[in-house]
Amino acid sequence: MDFLSTLINGLSLGGRYAMIALGYTMVYGIAKMLNFAHGDIIMVGAYTIYIFMAMNQPVIAIVAAVLVCVLFGVLIEKIAYKPLRGASPLAVLITAIGVSYLLQSLAQIIFGSANKMVNGYEFGMVKLLGADIQVSELITLGAATAVMIALTLFVKYTRTGRAMIAVSEDKGAAQLMGINVNRIIMITFAIGSALAALAGLFYLFKSPSVSNNLGAMPGIKAFTAAVIGGIGSIPGAMLGGLLLGIIESVSYKITVIAPYTDAIEFSILIIILLIRPTGFLGKKRREKV
Repeated sequence: MDFLSTLINGLSLGGRYAMIALGYTMVYGIAKMLNFAHGDIIMVGAYTIYIFMAMNQPVIAIVAAVLVCVLFGVLIEKIAYKPLRGASPLAVLITAIGVSYLLQSLAQIIFGSANKMVNGYEFGMVKLLGADIQVSELITLGAATAVMIALTLFVKYTRTGRAMIAVSEDKGAAQLMGINVNRIIMITFAIGSALAALAGLFYLFKSPSVSNNLGAMPGIKAFTAAVIGGIGSIPGAMLGGLLLGIIESVSYKITVIAPYTDAIEFSILIIILLIRPTGFLGKKRREKV
C-alpha cells in the first residue's frame, strides 16, 4: 500500500508542477517568450497568503493571493515585456531573469531572509485502499485536474480562447482579423499568474513555510515539465508535470538514489530532448522567412 501513497504524492506534486508549467507553456505558445520570472509569482502568492493567514482569514487569503498574482503578472508584462515585443529573444530572456531577481530581492527587503511559517491549512489523513493519504494531496490532485479540464475547455470553446490559438499561430494574421494581440497576451499572463498563485497555495499545503526563493526550484522544474510535455501544449504541460512528479516521488522513496533526485530529473529531460526535441505532445513549427 506504500506504493499507492507514493503514487498519490507523486501525482499531487506533479499537479503543482503542471499548474506552474501551464503558465510557462501558455506564455511561450502565445507570446513566444520564456518568462523565467513566472516561478517567483508563486512566492508573491505565498507571501500574500502568509499576510492574510496572520489575520486568520484563510478564504480571503486564497482570493487575495490570486488577485495580487494576477496584478503582478499583468504589470510585469506591461512594464518589462511589452516594450520588448519586437526585441531579440536574448534581450527578453535577460529581462525575465532580471525581473526574477528583482522580485526575490524586494521580498527579502520586505519580509527578511528567514522562513515565515504559514499555519491554518491542515486537513489530516484519510485511509484509501489501506494506505494513509494526506487529504491535502487529494485536494491538490483534484484541483490540478479541474484546472486542466477548465483551461482546455476555455481555449477550445470561448471566443478569447480561440483568439489565443489564432495569436499563437500567427500574430500578424490575427491582428489583421481584428484580434487585439496585446490584450490576448495580457490575459495569458493573468491566467498563468492566477495558476501560479494556486500552485503557491498547494506548496504551502505540503510545506507551510515561505521564503523569498520559494518559487526558484519549483519554477525550474515546472519549466522542465513543460519542455518534456511539449512547450506550447496545454495537455503536454499537464503530462510533463505529472511525469516529473511521479519520478521525483519514487526517487525520494529509494534511499540509494534519493540524494540524486534532481540530477535524475534533469537527466531525463536531456534524454527526452535527444530522442524527441519537441517533447511528448509538442509540434514542430515552420518558421516563416
